[in-house]
Amino acid sequence: MTTDTYPIGTPGVPWGVEERVQWRDGQMRKRSYAEEVVAAVDRLRVRYDVQQYGQLDYGDDRYPLLAIRSRDWDDALPVLLVTGGVHGYETSGVHGALRFIQRHGGDYAGRANLLVAPCVSPWGYERIHRWNPDALDPNRSFHADSPARESAGLLRLVAPLRGRVLMHIDLHETTDSDESEFRPALAARDGKPFEPGEIPDGFYLVDDTRNPQPAFQQAIIDAVAEVTHIAPADGNGEIIGSPVVAPGVIRYALEELGLCAGITGARFTTTTEVYPDSPRATPEQCNAAQVAAVRAGIDFALAQVPARTP
Repeated sequence: MTTDTYPIGTPGVPWGVEERVQWRDGQMRKRSYAEEVVAAVDRLRVRYDVQQYGQLDYGDDRYPLLAIRSRDWDDALPVLLVTGGVHGYETSGVHGALRFIQRHGGDYAGRANLLVAPCVSPWGYERIHRWNPDALDPNRSFHADSPARESAGLLRLVAPLRGRVLMHIDLHETTDSDESEFRPALAARDGKPFEPGEIPDGFYLVDDTRNPQPAFQQAIIDAVAEVTHIAPADGNGEIIGSPVVAPGVIRYALEELGLCAGITGARFTTTTEVYPDSPRATPEQCNAAQVAAVRAGIDFALAQVPARTP
């Protein structure tokens, strides 16, 4: 697909209000945030505190924004942040975050404070889409005065914790639909030509250009390699157009680009990317890979902090 054939807009002309409304009207609900996410969070209330940090009102749709917190929160302990579903269509990011807290959150009791926001973009989750209803990408919108309400809500949640977060891992997927739909839509929206790219086959990580942590990234890659395969570099030595700095690792300027993993100033940050469309991966492997990444990241980060004496 090219911008010349994308069904919305005029090639070379950025979308206006009419085109954005036309795009939004074409997005149909395909699954239920209430049944698949809110219900799962509610089942965790017996063990964790659940904080509603906002609500998104889009037409007749109401979406509570929920975060799961350690019940015995201790300000003397490091904070570990896990986010998923910043792009609502990236399913294992949501369910990987939920599976981690369900199965392994208790492992860190008394050692750290956990904060998990499993589905940052519920409208996108229901419609299996990258954008919010205003045709905005939440993962390019984490900055002051953000026009994306999903991003602004999460920024408000973590603002009191800036400078106290030890690790933040943001769970994502790279899918075939990035090339077939989302990047062509982005080009059409912005009135630019669409230049086809290559989808990496496997798991990879996005480190921070300003604060690279190669040993942290390697610990996660090693753990995930036991669950699913790691994406190789393409013929140019790149993954999604960025140089590969270590097997399965590239770097972005997280904060400058308005990416979720840059919102806390944490010492250890990364964005995971699994490939659910690979013939070598299953949805179960994708969820398990996200959990393995979270656990490895946390274990590495906590190992760098002196244990608290009783």
